[in-house]
Amino acid sequence: MLMVLLLIWMKKFKWCVHGNHDSGGGIMAFRFTDLVRATKNFSEKLGGGGFGSVYKGVLNDSTSIAVKRLDRACQGEKQFRAEVSSVGLIQHINIVKLIGFCSEGDKRLLVYEHMPNGSLDGHLFKKSNANGDILNWNTRFQITLGIARGLSYLHQSCRQCIIHCDIKPENILLDASFVPKIADFGLAALVGRDFSRILTTFRGTVGYLAPEWLSGNAITPKIDVYSFGMVLLEIISGTRNSSGNTRNNYSAKFFPVQAIYKLHGGDVQSLVDPNLHGDFNLEEVERVCKVACWCIQDNEFDRPTMGEMVRVLEGLQEIDMPPMPRQLAAMTEQYV
Repeated sequence: MLMVLLLIWMKKFKWCVHGNHDSGGGIMAFRFTDLVRATKNFSEKLGGGGFGSVYKGVLNDSTSIAVKRLDRACQGEKQFRAEVSSVGLIQHINIVKLIGFCSEGDKRLLVYEHMPNGSLDGHLFKKSNANGDILNWNTRFQITLGIARGLSYLHQSCRQCIIHCDIKPENILLDASFVPKIADFGLAALVGRDFSRILTTFRGTVGYLAPEWLSGNAITPKIDVYSFGMVLLEIISGTRNSSGNTRNNYSAKFFPVQAIYKLHGGDVQSLVDPNLHGDFNLEEVERVCKVACWCIQDNEFDRPTMGEMVRVLEGLQEIDMPPMPRQLAAMTEQYV
């Protein structure tokens, strides 16, 4: 009966229970009791967010899983539908794999592949502990390239353009080999190929929001490009872009201001995480910094597409020096 209801529900929202030819099948419908057993009654919490909590589990075939248990609020239902509709059929190395879900009564759960190295923020920002290894530059560069490829796939290669709407280090998961996988599609918006913009009441995370979204304008995939640029700057520095919320001398605390200022001055090496002790590829750092500064341009039309940024990061396309965004320029006037 559950599968019949699932088929009706997916047909209503134009979803399909079968994946593409590469997936060898579709997503699975789990019973709630199965997930209670798999997670040992949700005993090992991996993390949480605004919509619910994530727990570690193991299926009968010994597959490790991450189970997202959504809150019962209406917003949780919206997130549930957004995640299943956007990521349910995607098979890409840089997109987290949705294994299945549970929809019983008011219970909404999503079952994902488990990422043993957690999220990117845990490796970038939580340093100075005895067991925590610093991500080396090569790993950071490969993570950068992987995120770019994943976003390019979402924007340009899916049947419908998928705008993630909340790209940030917390939503980039790392597998056992530190391959990055974009996760948490609860705010995602699907845009038909005949439409260039979409209105949404959802908002992402402060610090990664593009200017046009803050102004209430309809959004395009360029909001993900902006967020990607902000994430790249944090990958370079190993710290949050904003080191504090104080208004006094805020420009000196906002890393993107320093980044484009140093880039124009030919001093990108001073931007790199000091924990790397100078062990990095300067040409790659400059390339990533240029990409980041193009991505955070005020005008969305000045930002490149993710496909273009993949080619630049792969060294297949040259990139000019980015101009100083007007909003950052206002901060730079006070920079010392």
